[in-house]
Amino acid sequence: MEKSFYITTPIYYPSGKFHIGTAYTEVLADSIKRYKKLRGYNAYMLTGLDEHGQKIQQVAISKGLTPKEHVDQMAEDAKKLWELMDIQYDDFIRTTDERHEKAVEKIVNKFIENGDIYKGEYEGWYCMPCETYFTESQLVDGKCPDCGREVKRMTEESYFFNMKKYQDRLIKFYEENPGFIQPEFRRNEIFGNFIKPGLEDLCISRTTFDWGIKMPNDPKHVLYVWVDALTNYITALGYMSDDDTLFKKYWPADLQIVGKDIIRFHGIYWPIFLMALGIELPKEIYAHGYIVMKDGKMSKSKGNVVYPEMLIERYGLDATKYYLLRNMTFGQDTLFTPEDFVELFNSDLANDLGNLLNRTIGMINKYFGGIITPADDSNNVIDTDLRNFTNEQIEKVEEFLDTYHISNGLAQIWTIISRTNKYIDETMPWTLAKEENKERLAEVMFNLAENLRKVAVLIAPFLPQTSEKIFLQLGITDSNLKTWDSLKNKKIEANTKIIEKGEPLFIRLDKDEEIEYIRTHMK
Repeated sequence: MEKSFYITTPIYYPSGKFHIGTAYTEVLADSIKRYKKLRGYNAYMLTGLDEHGQKIQQVAISKGLTPKEHVDQMAEDAKKLWELMDIQYDDFIRTTDERHEKAVEKIVNKFIENGDIYKGEYEGWYCMPCETYFTESQLVDGKCPDCGREVKRMTEESYFFNMKKYQDRLIKFYEENPGFIQPEFRRNEIFGNFIKPGLEDLCISRTTFDWGIKMPNDPKHVLYVWVDALTNYITALGYMSDDDTLFKKYWPADLQIVGKDIIRFHGIYWPIFLMALGIELPKEIYAHGYIVMKDGKMSKSKGNVVYPEMLIERYGLDATKYYLLRNMTFGQDTLFTPEDFVELFNSDLANDLGNLLNRTIGMINKYFGGIITPADDSNNVIDTDLRNFTNEQIEKVEEFLDTYHISNGLAQIWTIISRTNKYIDETMPWTLAKEENKERLAEVMFNLAENLRKVAVLIAPFLPQTSEKIFLQLGITDSNLKTWDSLKNKKIEANTKIIEKGEPLFIRLDKDEEIEYIRTHMK
């Protein structure tokens, strides 16, 4: 039976241009999808935009546009960026899509039928950027606990979702599924600070603006952001539509990736909505941290925003992806500095990987006319040590990638690259050539080429362009040698002809020049 894998990104709020923080989320989801496909899964990725709400309406007005004109432009810009970044999503959901709006109306009607929704009056502290109400106790120093901005006291007639009705069931679910929220400390925060002390009922409608889906039974109310936004993960699959084939095939989601700022909504409201609908909950929700600058969060007012287009144009797509994936520790905030970007480029990409390929291609051309001669597994202790080390590291890579610790997985791949570079120094091919020890020299060249092939397979989900360049330079055209299974049961074929001279994968950067370039191109 075919294994399916459904992965989602948050649907991004299209109020402005996307920076590298948003790009990281998208690259992370895309890389995990590619990895799962390489492991034989039928993987499906959803991304999109959250296009309703008061803030969108105000941004559009400030630009002299209608809200629809604004979000249409933002959707086009988002798709162009994901195309530039070679993001292989399967569906792009917009909350203004007719398919979504119709399904949301049906979902809300079901909540009404269940007795989950009631009418009342809401009074509380409202944060406009987050479009969220807070109680007095939830404020931090009198400001929004999520973004730190000013809040405003507001009162209006609203519809509420009865969260208290599902509290005991949610507590039981958390206790029975400790891995539901990752990382664990985020799960503990949500459970200890919000769920265990007692849930507040959720305000789900507004009357002070009209850019949104109308409340089915009371059209002067528009649905407030979370019922509309969170349900995209199932409406995109055809839930509550005439064709729910994809929903039956892919739900429940295997992994839902969100930023840490919205984990509370995904960890409380989302599971309760699903419980109310009688739908299975997602298997795992992962909240990643922020990319931060030395002077705090990226902000146009500070002039410290880094956009992915600048990095891609200057340093290439794979180098940009590598930095984002390698530098972001699981669940933690990560500091971006131009110094770190240039250092990682030079050390990992240009020196370690680039030089290993260049040296290997050069020696095979020099000593064997560009022909890779297969060798039986040598009993030489150096060769055995290299093979054992590589196989052990591949197992560790799989363990990390299967638990979505992508940075750790890449670190393990780079230990294979470093060990292979060390193998050149241990075997000293130049000395073997002088001694005319052709048989041993052929073994060494084969081992180098074979390890590079394995590296190309391992990095394929993360650096697909670089992976293909390595295969090309090694003369590998057989797709069977590019599969994950080939890491353990395949080898380079007899008399494989490499290319005469390959282009360097990555050219070492001038450190001072490039640090200055990145600094001057922040906005």
